[in-house]
Amino acid sequence: MSDTEQRARAAVPPDAVTEPLPHLIDPDNFTPRLLALLSNALVWRESHELRRRFGFGTNDWRIISAIAFRPGVSATEVSEFLGLNKAVISKAVTKLVDHKLVLLVDGPRGSRPMYLTRAGAEMHDAMMPISMRGQEIILADLAPDDIERLNTLLRRMLEKTRELQILENGIHADGTP
Repeated sequence: MSDTEQRARAAVPPDAVTEPLPHLIDPDNFTPRLLALLSNALVWRESHELRRRFGFGTNDWRIISAIAFRPGVSATEVSEFLGLNKAVISKAVTKLVDHKLVLLVDGPRGSRPMYLTRAGAEMHDAMMPISMRGQEIILADLAPDDIERLNTLLRRMLEKTRELQILENGIHADGTP
């Protein structure tokens, strides 16, 4: 054992577990880990490029994209669509409004429908290729049929996670507790 290893062992408290546990998840075949790693790598790349080129991050882009897809959408609807916390949405929307990329208007029953400004639409078009490049990178080696199957499987997995959330929150599929 080297001096470094001996010093490291000497600093470990006597009740610390220093060997791998006998029952472990195989990290190379644990799908949630692989999906998370892929997602994190894509988000990091995208956010880095968006910040470098435009001064905005992935959350800003996602909100711009959601509003472009559905003009007049509310912050709550964007939160549900993107699966992001309402506080994250609120902070990003405030920034986008301050930069005159998004407009909030008064809607029925106190709602605040959101719309892109002309500058917001131009920003959307300028940012979109960065996001699309991430998709091109991960799908480059897949045939069109494989891509269609992958997207079908991913949508199915997302639905299953929603069902799991409902079950874990104690709410049945019909909405009853």
